[in-house]
Amino acid sequence: MSQPSPETVPQSSPPWEPSHAREAARAVFANGTANSRDQHRCLAAAYDPVTLPRLAAVGVGPGWRCLEVGAGGGSISRWLADRVAPGGSVLATDLDARDLTPGPCLEVAALDVTRDPLPEGAYDLVVARLVLQHVPFRDTVLHKLVRALKPGGLLQVDEIDASYEPPLLTPDTQAEALYVRFLEAKAAALRAAGGDPCWARKAPAAMRAAGLTALDVHLHIGVRHAQDPGLGLQLNHTRNLRDRLKEQGMTDDDLDRVRDLMRDPSFRAASSVFYSVQGRRPAEARP
Repeated sequence: MSQPSPETVPQSSPPWEPSHAREAARAVFANGTANSRDQHRCLAAAYDPVTLPRLAAVGVGPGWRCLEVGAGGGSISRWLADRVAPGGSVLATDLDARDLTPGPCLEVAALDVTRDPLPEGAYDLVVARLVLQHVPFRDTVLHKLVRALKPGGLLQVDEIDASYEPPLLTPDTQAEALYVRFLEAKAAALRAAGGDPCWARKAPAAMRAAGLTALDVHLHIGVRHAQDPGLGLQLNHTRNLRDRLKEQGMTDDDLDRVRDLMRDPSFRAASSVFYSVQGRRPAEARP
């Protein structure tokens, strides 16, 4: 997505104030569509089995105050809301919050994390999954998320490094080349929108530079196949990013053929590397 510097927004604005609708239109993955709901379903199925046990292990429980930025379909926030009751709260935010539903202990708000202010020292836990790689000024945003933590609070950043996801079994060399071309076109489309599809590998060092301590890094890699929700996510992107992929040289025929390839029961590919990185704001905040 392409967005102006967060310093241009008046800092007196409340943290829950919705961003202007034109900002939502710039998002690489728009919400409020059939494609977005399918994407959120695939994301939850593919990555909740990694994200949620990491959060459970740090003891999220009653009374915690939590923030999720880029909450998408809300699977993480709903899980957190169940954990923090009674007495706790979860704020689920997204640039476009139409796919989020409030509930007990769960508030929903539109938030442009690159522009809109956040309260400082307010949260026991902040979660950002597959957000920072898509935003410009990600180092500025990361520092903002750290400042939003209470002293001793935890930030969990989950991101994908798409630099390694090669095809492993394809019917022929032409099919292999087509899949690689699709991956390259998708990476180029994300970069053209201001993203960095390989930023995950930089996350641990960036979090340390932002002042977090007790860094804990977890990596996950799997095999993509026709029944894998991670491959379902790739299929979704052939539709969800259609116009952007065509700008990078893919044709509708190319996209039809790569869909057929990914539906082939014999197809296998390595997944991207999924990084889950946790860090704590020091108990005594820096002056």
